[in-house]
Amino acid sequence: MIQLTKNGALWTVTIDRPDKANSLTKTMLESIAEIAENAAGQAQALVLTGTGKVFSAGADLDQARAGLATDPIWETLSGRIAAAPYLTIAALNGTLAGGAFGMALACDLRITVARAKFFYPVMKLGFLPQPSDSGRMTALIGPARTKMILLAGQKIEALEALNWGLVDRITDPNALLHTAHDLAKDALDAAPTHVAAMKSLRT
Repeated sequence: MIQLTKNGALWTVTIDRPDKANSLTKTMLESIAEIAENAAGQAQALVLTGTGKVFSAGADLDQARAGLATDPIWETLSGRIAAAPYLTIAALNGTLAGGAFGMALACDLRITVARAKFFYPVMKLGFLPQPSDSGRMTALIGPARTKMILLAGQKIEALEALNWGLVDRITDPNALLHTAHDLAKDALDAAPTHVAAMKSLRT
């Protein structure tokens, strides 16, 4: 359900569970977290994407009810992505919802297709967001807009997300991965130590 493609120093991780809106099980989250850790020292850019029309609906509902919604694996995963010494790009092939926000927020860049919507229904579901998510979201879009998503439960369209700074570019679905790879080109051409040094800057 998690596919890894390596093209030299460019790694692409694909969530491949389209029949379940790419909802995430604990095993899937652990797999992405392991890949993110193993990529250090090997990859210079890592792209996260999905199959179908949804990037991820968040936690698998059955597992969420059994405790996955509050499992520390979400924070482990987003922490590894945020600390990665290589360029990370979320190539959002569709809607981003719930706990799946964490891995996208932790990426350096976020690109999306126009059909995508963005929402994090923790108020409705009675959960708190993952510990780092609200801080990362606030850093991108500010406190008021973060409250629009987390407290008011608003679904944000792609264009509004772009205007807010939640995503960095909207692209055609057929060009999504090409756009991601183009954004990764300079990092792939640089020395790994230089990529890591650039990532360590306060930007």
